[in-house]
Amino acid sequence: MKKLVLFIPLVLFLGMGIFLYKGLFLNPQKLESALEGKPIPAFQLEKLETPGEMITQEDLKGQVSLLNVWATWCPSCKYEHPFLMTLTRQKLVPIYGINYRDERAEAIRELRHQGDPYVLNIFDKDGRLGLDLGVYGAPETFLVDHKGIIRFRFAGPVDQRVWSETLYPMVQQLQQEAAAEAAASGKATATGAAS
Repeated sequence: MKKLVLFIPLVLFLGMGIFLYKGLFLNPQKLESALEGKPIPAFQLEKLETPGEMITQEDLKGQVSLLNVWATWCPSCKYEHPFLMTLTRQKLVPIYGINYRDERAEAIRELRHQGDPYVLNIFDKDGRLGLDLGVYGAPETFLVDHKGIIRFRFAGPVDQRVWSETLYPMVQQLQQEAAAEAAASGKATATGAAS
């Protein structure tokens, strides 16, 4: 029995070693999200540029979109910003911003100076929505389908490589699914009207 007790530290050490070894092969930008496959959490927050004008999760439904968490204090957000501007000019997908734990005046000033890639900007001063989304920090980007369901989460700055290899193929697939669903719904409506 005493000999078995001596092996407990060795077993614990080996277990921790295996756990840490597996961690070496994880991609920190591909975070598992408990919200993938679930709707955007319910919220009611002010529009960044218009204090008093409220935005809810319902305002983000209707088309496949990106939900981008950003802040003026975030160096990686500044790196990501020019690419988001490029995406906006290409009109491939709407981008909604969540200004995360920031100062309103400073955020507005930065968007005026650097350009505004967002269809609308949610002012999340206290980080409540970020907390509900499970945000670790900025930037983080969520791919949202036309029904408001979170389909993918990416932590870190979106650049050309991330867009081309990861996000854009998923955006195209979700847009095709939404178009097929709309076409099927239109046929069902037309069939119902004809009867």
